[in-house]
Amino acid sequence: MSPTPRAALLVAALAVAALALPVVVTAGAGLTLVVAVAVDALYARKVPQVIREAPEVLARGVPAPFRISLAESRAGSIRIRQPLPPDLALEPSAEAVGELRARLVARRRGRHELPAPATRSTGPLGLGAWRHRPGDGAEVLVYPDLPAARRLAAEVRRGRFRDDGLRRLGPLGLGTEFESVRDYSPDDDVRQVNWRATARLGRPMSNQYRIERDRDVICVVDCGRLMAAPFADRTRLDAALDAAVAVAAVADVVGDRCGGIAFDAEVRRSLPPRRAGAIDLVHAFYDLEPRPLESDYELAFQDVGGAKRALVLVFTDLLEESAARPLVDALPVLARRHAVAVASSADSDLEAMIRTEPSSAGDVYRAAIALDVLEARESVAAELRRAGAIVIEAGPRQLGAACVRAYLRAKSVARF
Repeated sequence: MSPTPRAALLVAALAVAALALPVVVTAGAGLTLVVAVAVDALYARKVPQVIREAPEVLARGVPAPFRISLAESRAGSIRIRQPLPPDLALEPSAEAVGELRARLVARRRGRHELPAPATRSTGPLGLGAWRHRPGDGAEVLVYPDLPAARRLAAEVRRGRFRDDGLRRLGPLGLGTEFESVRDYSPDDDVRQVNWRATARLGRPMSNQYRIERDRDVICVVDCGRLMAAPFADRTRLDAALDAAVAVAAVADVVGDRCGGIAFDAEVRRSLPPRRAGAIDLVHAFYDLEPRPLESDYELAFQDVGGAKRALVLVFTDLLEESAARPLVDALPVLARRHAVAVASSADSDLEAMIRTEPSSAGDVYRAAIALDVLEARESVAAELRRAGAIVIEAGPRQLGAACVRAYLRAKSVARF
């Protein structure tokens, strides 16, 4: 219980009036004020019943409606405030009188505890107030940017996702599982000819392969120290998971199987490829956070192992040659069996530094450092390409679309 500013103002006014009023009158007025404050506070002591309408699941950076209202009206006023952990925010305000309407925004993925709301009830006279914590806390799950992933998948489903670089060299989804040997047909690809059977039977023979419409896509996500580097509103790991979810959503649309591996110095999560794997990938990876450890690419690639040929998308950071050396050394073994793409978020701030005309000596030094970093990244990318990998670099907001583009291009030319 506490007096309100109105009660304090009345006390101050009574103190000033006591200079001119008789002591008896002043004492009576003071006693009356104390009784009024006590009665008013006792009226406000009743715990208000509130109804909180809050989402249980959020997508990082995507606002969702949030509302706290009173279950019943009563005299006096009730100010409602929603306490928040550091990674959640309410826009435009987390406090209101009578009813709180706002948008809840999550700045970070994972599990977050939303505390119970707080109220400050004021009596009908506005002299006494009481603070309460009605209701209970709730858990909020924050996923990667699912709306963006669903938009990309919808574009692919409707045929609106364009890539002028796509060239179709054969039937999409031509399988590689042997089924039987048959007589050669003029329409057969020369690669299908079974030369041993041809020599033995004296006539051209071809291998018959089972046609498969589905393919395996494996998203290998680096959770080591380099992925903790921040952009404006996200980390490199946030951008990587947004892109991985976009690829998984598109894989669901085109009928492929999708799985994932998350690793740093150890394999932290492993999800074998499966149909409709996007939602499983989200549930398995949404609460991952980078750790200050060196990433063991060789260990992660061993986990991919002897699985059937797949498109392996490695999400990491191409910082400079010494940091990327373990990736470059481990990649050739993986590239011999699988189609490999390495995806990394480009830093637009670095590019802006070298494109902006310098206005001071400090700008010149910053531009020189940015140029060195970009040249080191390009050198690493060139080594990865020589090792047999596709290299994907795009801004954090465009990385998902770039990875989907590379995935569809690899599928169209039957690389996996």
